Amino acid sequence: MVLDKKQKEKIIKDNSINEKDTGSADVQIGLLSKEIDVLVLHLKKNPKDNHSKRGLVRMVVKRKKLLTYLKKEDEKRYSAIIKKVGLKK
Repeated sequence: MVLDKKQKEKIIKDNSINEKDTGSADVQIGLLSKEIDVLVLHLKKNPKDNHSKRGLVRMVVKRKKLLTYLKKEDEKRYSAIIKKVGLKK
């Protein structure tokens, strides 16, 4: 259910602004989106897992806050990350 190290490194590499970037909004949105996708698949198999549902909601809210921040700060990066991640906006 958790992303392994190689998957995280690939997402960080794909979404980072520079080579040492690991915590920018772009990277965080990419990681959260992948974790949300994995968790949605888990919840399809285990629909009564209420603890994971709560975690999913928290992740979605956090991603939304980061997207709102990014849209306010830099519209180009916002548009780019939306396309990379595959969200509807």
